[in-house]
Amino acid sequence: MAAFYKHILRVGAMLGIFAIVATTLVALTESNTREQIKENERQALLNAINALIPHEKYDNAILTDTTALAATEMLGTEEVTKVYRARKKGEPVAAVFTVVAPNGYSGRIKMLVGIYHNGTLAGVRVINHKETPGLGDKIDEKRSDWILGFEGLSLQKPVSAKWKVKKDSGAFDQFTGATITPRAVISAVKKSLEYFHTHRDELFAVAEETK
Repeated sequence: MAAFYKHILRVGAMLGIFAIVATTLVALTESNTREQIKENERQALLNAINALIPHEKYDNAILTDTTALAATEMLGTEEVTKVYRARKKGEPVAAVFTVVAPNGYSGRIKMLVGIYHNGTLAGVRVINHKETPGLGDKIDEKRSDWILGFEGLSLQKPVSAKWKVKKDSGAFDQFTGATITPRAVISAVKKSLEYFHTHRDELFAVAEETK
């Protein structure tokens, strides 16, 4: 009988040790995975920013040189967002905003919009949308180069009245069978330029955040 109890205790101890080791391994794996996910997200964001503002144009740590913006109708945002600020030798170069076109054909279209300090568009990239495949999804750089056409434009180029699709007597191409989507994007990009024009000095004057 004593041998039986010793066997039970030995098995119980082994199971306890196994449980502790397994729990520790799971915790370590989860911790390492979480950090890797954060790093992957950070790198993806940096790549997206550098697609708009080439890295050679700035020398600051752009992912930490940020300022928080409250939700604003001008940018289509409904929550606090970050503005990433590019500088070179301490001088402002550009800002990258999160901008939302709320009135896409299939809902909200989320974008990154980069604007140089002089008010010229560095570029626009769609980062989330639900537009119709083969039609409205041409706003995605992977589907079409249409979104690349914003680079170099400003509130003066084209003039304000021409910030529309050609169907509305504007300067921008629409898509065959899909006008609502490009119309929404064009309007949102124009509003982001207007917001930047109004708030440029205060955006770059705000002290750098470190988190």
